[in-house]
Amino acid sequence: MMSWPDFKYKQIIIHKTIGEKERLRFRADNLIIEDVEGKVLVQQSCHKIFAVFIIGDTTLTSVIIKKAAAFSFPIILMNHNFKVVSRINCVAEGNTLLRKVQYSSSLDNLMIAKELIRQKIKNQSKLLGVLRYQSIEDKEILQKLKTIDVDVAKDIHELMGIEGSASKMFFSAYFRPLGWKRREPRCKRDIYNLLLDIGYTYLFNLVEAMLCLYGFDLYQGVLHTNFYQRKSLVCDIVEPFRCIIDRRLRKAYNLGQIDEKDFFFSKGQWALEYKNQEKYTKLFVRDLMDEKEKIFTYCQQYYRWLMKKKSVQEFPEYNVAD
Repeated sequence: MMSWPDFKYKQIIIHKTIGEKERLRFRADNLIIEDVEGKVLVQQSCHKIFAVFIIGDTTLTSVIIKKAAAFSFPIILMNHNFKVVSRINCVAEGNTLLRKVQYSSSLDNLMIAKELIRQKIKNQSKLLGVLRYQSIEDKEILQKLKTIDVDVAKDIHELMGIEGSASKMFFSAYFRPLGWKRREPRCKRDIYNLLLDIGYTYLFNLVEAMLCLYGFDLYQGVLHTNFYQRKSLVCDIVEPFRCIIDRRLRKAYNLGQIDEKDFFFSKGQWALEYKNQEKYTKLFVRDLMDEKEKIFTYCQQYYRWLMKKKSVQEFPEYNVAD
């Protein structure tokens, strides 16, 4: 398993292809992405690669896949609309001891779920609390968020209700200047819901790649219901980190970095113009790269917390920066 010193100096490569004839190859243990004319677009030592995200179309060979496996880094293939198509070499060796703990009936799923939601609401409160301008209604919502007690939830259903109410209040206050209506995941009824979906997708993929390092069963969640083919554990661990994407969207709006002309409306949904995808990719990726070490540490500490059966007071915690 990867240690902290190893991870600290590794890089995540996120490459958006320009044409369909770009290709990946290796030379002297270096990963190279080049265009049809042979111009090198990306070059990085395989020893320093944590993961490679390819957005768009490119050429992969069995040699590349074998090399990625040899250097223990995954390759994640995504469409131009950011939908994940395939994950290559994402699963570490089977950690049967860890999975026994995950499946154990003695594992207090409700307690773990409460800690994840407690941190999510705490970070939402922090984002709202540092806003320069707050209306009376915003201040009232902030106080309500600060007084929410997740411990009153008797089961996961009640906890999800608390989380849903908290998020609804947070979104209404934090995104009020954007003309916010409501959060509608995957519906893309407005450009801000669309951008949140994009940002959350990158966050999800990053968390998944880090959890894979330890051999977690990604489908065995504690908060989100286990559905067929849904990586419920990733959905769980993502919760405390959603604030990274929320903060970037609000900052982008404040800085005038979001232009409605970059989007188009079709069949009842908003979509991002192909030529503008790179602009909004960089928007979220920059912040995720700044937080990648903290996300890695959190996943590592969660693994150790489970395996050593530590107390709830020792549960890992993520605090969003101001």
